[in-house]
Amino acid sequence: MRQFKSQAEAEAAGVYISKVKSYVKREGRLTKGQEKALEEHWPTMGIDYCDTPISLSELFGREASVVVEIGFGMGKSLVEMAAASPEKDFIGIEVHRPGVGACLGDAGELGLTNLRVMEHDAVEVLKNMLPQESLSRLQLFFPDPWHKKRHHKRRIVQAEFVELIRTKLAIGGHLHMATDWEPYAQHMAEVANGNEGYTNTAPEGDYVPRPDYRPITKFETRGQKLGHGVWDLIYKRTS
Repeated sequence: MRQFKSQAEAEAAGVYISKVKSYVKREGRLTKGQEKALEEHWPTMGIDYCDTPISLSELFGREASVVVEIGFGMGKSLVEMAAASPEKDFIGIEVHRPGVGACLGDAGELGLTNLRVMEHDAVEVLKNMLPQESLSRLQLFFPDPWHKKRHHKRRIVQAEFVELIRTKLAIGGHLHMATDWEPYAQHMAEVANGNEGYTNTAPEGDYVPRPDYRPITKFETRGQKLGHGVWDLIYKRTS
């Protein structure tokens, strides 16, 4: 079989190459509350996937800084951030349906108008839906580290992914990553440091203290009690 240099080259030749997923989709059972939240709030807070760029100002009905979070889990911290920063607009992307339902339920209870959610592969959303230079910050908190070496190719933080994010950030926008697995933190730093369009915002080394806007999750608190570290990395788009 012919070897292709990129996915785009293969697609141009009419050849499909299966993509390595950075996640395992776990459907799980929806609780009645999550199911009700999806029914009630998806029409106003949900975004259906499409393969063409969307207007963020039309989506939110205003011009504001837009923050995107990939893999928000059950959405507790994302809802907290949106509630604490009403001047910003937030988009959460998650493939776990119960998490989407839980996030919508919490956001609905607070009556948030500056939060939208998607249930789709984040890479496809970034590539096809989000306009170039449209985001003030992209957040990737505690992604699956894929500990085993043979699974490292599944890690979402790779050079191509970091470059894709850079094109979606406005100049001066930030890529904020956090992990509780030090080898993955080192990998994140190595990949992002290799992109000349970013500047690491850490005064020394690669890591920064947790900024006030990132809430501490229950998972993180439990890990800290067990002596686990957490590493935050914030990169600014400079070109």
